[in-house]
Amino acid sequence: MSGKKPVRVIKKSQLKPQQTAERKANSPRQTAREMVKTVTNWVNELQQKRSAETANALTFLSDTPRASEI
Repeated sequence: MSGKKPVRVIKKSQLKPQQTAERKANSPRQTAREMVKTVTNWVNELQQKRSAETANALTFLSDTPRASEI
């Protein structure tokens, strides 16, 4: 006996429609929480960026000698 399995032909009319996963709608409260979380993350990132830029500017300014100090 051969180890190969016989080929099975399936006609379009015999195909079962594939079930698509339905997304569960978020409640208004959950949607609001996600929006608040997103905006909070944006604000935190902006504050961190500004803080880093300020720190870099201060270190740059303190390292540069003034004209009167030369």
